[in-house]
Amino acid sequence: MSFFKKLKDKIAGQTEAITTKFKEGLTKTRGAFEKVEDLVRRYKRVDDDFFEELEEILIAADVGVNTVLELVDELRAEARKQKIEEAAALQPLLSEKLVELLQDKDEDTSLNIEDGRMNIILFVGVNGVGKTTTIGKMAHLFKSQGKKVVLAAGDTFRAGAIEQLEVWGERVGVEVVRQQQGSDPAAVIYDGIHAARKKTADILLCDTAGRLQNKTNLMEELAKINRVIQREVPGAPHETLLVLDGTTGQNALSQAKAFGESADLTGLILTKLDGTAKGGIVIAIRNELNIPVKFVGLGEKMDDLQPFDADQFVHALFANSIEKETAQ
Repeated sequence: MSFFKKLKDKIAGQTEAITTKFKEGLTKTRGAFEKVEDLVRRYKRVDDDFFEELEEILIAADVGVNTVLELVDELRAEARKQKIEEAAALQPLLSEKLVELLQDKDEDTSLNIEDGRMNIILFVGVNGVGKTTTIGKMAHLFKSQGKKVVLAAGDTFRAGAIEQLEVWGERVGVEVVRQQQGSDPAAVIYDGIHAARKKTADILLCDTAGRLQNKTNLMEELAKINRVIQREVPGAPHETLLVLDGTTGQNALSQAKAFGESADLTGLILTKLDGTAKGGIVIAIRNELNIPVKFVGLGEKMDDLQPFDADQFVHALFANSIEKETAQ
């Protein structure tokens, strides 16, 4: 059975709505990867020129130079090993390698949420990446699962951040704990913990400011927030999620590296993937930093924040080829 057929069978167990969200949300990125299909049609057989063009296509799709070089080297070796000569036979192999890159078989990309405790999730990321919107959408997701949610407006640095989170709190119907702009973020998180405890909340979602211009301040602020959380709730935060704007391509990779040095990250959220052809950056970030991608933003709607699924992601990139092959 070809990998394309296996991939289609794997996602068949999920709802059509999820498959549709990934396919529609990654439409622009799929356009960048469709050049692989064109390459396969033009070359018929694999040779050095084929692999060079494949490298150029993947780098242009923001998969990242280091990741592309590793990937193409692996494909060359596998093609020799399996005696693959036809270009068409290499495309499913590329898809298989991408799934392996995006999700380690032993890796759990679900959130570390347990019943019977206050689960604290800390969000970090620079201004403009969609962090506040992501928190609002995640609050909606948890509330739709019947969980009690509280938000803590810990980004006291950016003008309008507190008010923006309050708007989301009203939309979703959850309490937002806040202080004035310029307040100590750790104090806001402290208040959030006590408010969540009083309400016997299941989830506390904590916003923070992200100022990469001065990493020393960022590290000190995050360290103080973590000390307060750990003192009040031993073992927390249960997740520290870095929110990245997928439309920024390689800049998102640079941000991920910088935050990885400043915070003990447990996962990544890639936003705005519906608005970019640079969705390949998900592959580069996952490969170079070895941090799991836990959620992706695939649109503007409240339920367009989706748990990341490597099979659905790769299926969406090569949907046209997969449909053609499996229809035969």
